[in-house]
Amino acid sequence: MAAAAAVVAPSGLEDGVPRSRGEGAGEVIVERGPGAAYHMFVVMEDLVEKLKLLRYEEELLRKNNLKPPSRHYFALPTNPGEQFYMFCTLAAWLINKAGRPFEQPQEYDDPNATISNVLSELRSFGRTADFPPSKLKSGYGEHVCYVLDCLAEEALKYIGFTWKRPVYPVEELEEEIVPEDDAELTLNKVDEEFVEEETDNEENFIDLNVLKAQTYHLDMNESAKQEDILESTTDAAEWSLEVERVLPQLKVTIRTDNKDWRIHVDQMHQHKSGIESALKETKGFLDKLHNEISRTLEKIGSREKYINNQLEHLVQEYRAAQAQLSEAKERYQQGNGGVTERTRLLSEVTEELEKVKQEMEEKGSSMTDGAPLVKIKQSLTKLKQEIIQMDIRTGVVEHTLLQSKLKEKSNMTRDMHATIIPESAIGSY
Repeated sequence: MAAAAAVVAPSGLEDGVPRSRGEGAGEVIVERGPGAAYHMFVVMEDLVEKLKLLRYEEELLRKNNLKPPSRHYFALPTNPGEQFYMFCTLAAWLINKAGRPFEQPQEYDDPNATISNVLSELRSFGRTADFPPSKLKSGYGEHVCYVLDCLAEEALKYIGFTWKRPVYPVEELEEEIVPEDDAELTLNKVDEEFVEEETDNEENFIDLNVLKAQTYHLDMNESAKQEDILESTTDAAEWSLEVERVLPQLKVTIRTDNKDWRIHVDQMHQHKSGIESALKETKGFLDKLHNEISRTLEKIGSREKYINNQLEHLVQEYRAAQAQLSEAKERYQQGNGGVTERTRLLSEVTEELEKVKQEMEEKGSSMTDGAPLVKIKQSLTKLKQEIIQMDIRTGVVEHTLLQSKLKEKSNMTRDMHATIIPESAIGSY
């Protein structure tokens, strides 16, 4: 897995990457290093490895028929719409993997609402996201990589995944190939030549048992003839020639082991002797250079003292000018503050004056305008017409009431006469 640096998460992200938060009053501008532009590529590679650990190919891509993203899919702009949909799908799946219920976003959902829900879930995990949500609408960039990387880490924590220590393979050191000398032979070559000589000259083969028996007999003879003097019958010249002929073949070269402490000690002694010899040569040059630098420093110090003495009055004048400049700046600051306050008061008075002018204009227009008088006359005319109509209706009602009263009176008179006539007829009988 690619190694990621500490994160920063974007614009205050906690993945370790500083970001500028904008330009304006009250905003902090943090300088970015030259490698900060490539940090999101490292975060994206880490994200792909974490998604593989979460088995996103089997659980997400195959179920939704999605293509696996490349190692720099969210770091470079390719298709903003497709990238934003992939970002929302991955974010929802990671939130669900982290143990939080989250609905899978659809293609026609409101992107602002989806981003807001994702950021709220990210903050609920304790992660900071102090960047505008519009940074995620493009579907690519360091903020997108940061959000997905944080959600992937939370999902790995939820499933109990832990990073283990790396197991490094044991590297076998290659043996050094020692160049063979014509006068020296290795043990293996001696054995090979010995075997070849045995195959070529079988008549010269010596049996060890026979050799032991011969040695035993010789020892017995020597013990029996202790008083005899041993005397060699071999010629000295022939012996010397044989020694010179065999001597190169008797030399054996043993392969050196680089791990042997003796070799290290020898190397240390060699280096020490080389350093001592080089130090003897360079010490004289270094002493000479030291003396020259010391003399130069003394000259510079004396020249500096001379210049300071010569320019002391100019330095004092400069300091006095600096003091006057600071006083002038302070007075300017005070005057600028007074001007600002008076400008504010002037703007307030101007606003009040505009309001008074507007009210005066409204009142003047209402006084010179004859429209209200015309409306009053029209209202009076209409009122008179309504009064006449009401009078007519009142007369009709009075006439109707009078007729009803007269009719009622005639009915009462008829009823009275009808009751009186039968009583007189009964009395006659």
